[in-house]
Amino acid sequence: MTTKGLSRKQVIVPINDVNKKNFMEESSVHITNMNRALRNIKMEVMVNFIQLDSSGIIIMTNKVASSLELQMIENYIKNANHINANGVEVSRLPQFKSYLKIIDIPYLQENTNTSITSSVVEDFIKRNHIFNNITLVSRPHIIKVFPRSDMTIIWVDIWDVQSSSKAKGLINKCFNVGSYIATIRGANMNLGIPQCKNC
Repeated sequence: MTTKGLSRKQVIVPINDVNKKNFMEESSVHITNMNRALRNIKMEVMVNFIQLDSSGIIIMTNKVASSLELQMIENYIKNANHINANGVEVSRLPQFKSYLKIIDIPYLQENTNTSITSSVVEDFIKRNHIFNNITLVSRPHIIKVFPRSDMTIIWVDIWDVQSSSKAKGLINKCFNVGSYIATIRGANMNLGIPQCKNC
């Protein structure tokens, strides 16, 4: 299942708390300057207002920003007065979320008495080529198939596009976790998993 997040007429700019405070203190000046810069390069997108978000700022626009407009907005913020560019991450449009589950993975890590953790799952996702260009929304959520079972279901939420092409490319794929073969299946929204702060 795929769900959408915020309106696409928003630009999410993750920045640290110090940058956030400094930028918002002069938000009206920044809106004027960004709109002037956008008009100067003949862009149709205009900034309507800026609001705070737990991860940074959200810039509300009149239209969906192109990749060039996103880059221009990001560059403006990085070069603004009193902003540390190292504390500004890549700006992006809101994305869609797809929900997956990984099955056939044992609860205990192979040859140990240690249960599998979200960090271990994230590590094998990062190392496996089938997950190239896949970004997790949040940490994987691990549950036992049954209370006394030695197998798990791992719920994984990924950032996707409206067509769910990233999720569709993973569903029914198999990969090794040690000597076990795990399988990826589609899933519905997992109510027990915290939702992204941008959604």
